Amino acid sequence: MTWFKLGDAALSDARNLMLAGNWWIVALRGVLAILFGIGAFVLPGATILALVAVFAAFAILDGALSIAQAVRGARRQERWALLLLNGLVGIAIGVAAAIWPDISILAFVFIMAAWALMSGAVMLGTAICLKTSHGRWLLILGAIVSILYGGLLFVSPFLGALVLTWWIGAHALVLGVI
Repeated sequence: MTWFKLGDAALSDARNLMLAGNWWIVALRGVLAILFGIGAFVLPGATILALVAVFAAFAILDGALSIAQAVRGARRQERWALLLLNGLVGIAIGVAAAIWPDISILAFVFIMAAWALMSGAVMLGTAICLKTSHGRWLLILGAIVSILYGGLLFVSPFLGALVLTWWIGAHALVLGVI
């Protein structure tokens, strides 16, 4: 993959120009993360239930769209069985998340943990490719925060379920400021 080649000066310069040219997007992402983090601290119960509700609605809608795609595929004599299965499973998971939000919260803890670990690893890889003059240490710090956050969630999922919104809020605040 040429877009992630380490040590190529031309690619590093292109990445640096892209990041510098889109500074306002980076700043906007930071502001949104800070606002989300504050909301998670102020209304933790509502925040976690809202996240589960949004996921449930998404899964149901995605399932319905997958079923619609399967029906269209069946009319055209195309393969449709896996699309139908995907749609039914998506709707079932969405309904289950809406009916049993506590189990969904625990599953969400593990999803968040995996996301934080993966995004931290990608951020670390990105930082390695940047010049030190373009905020490399900030990306490394953000990567470390993400990896620690993900590790904490995996180590203590039940406690993490209770204070997940504060961890999400802190993560968002730190990354937003960085």
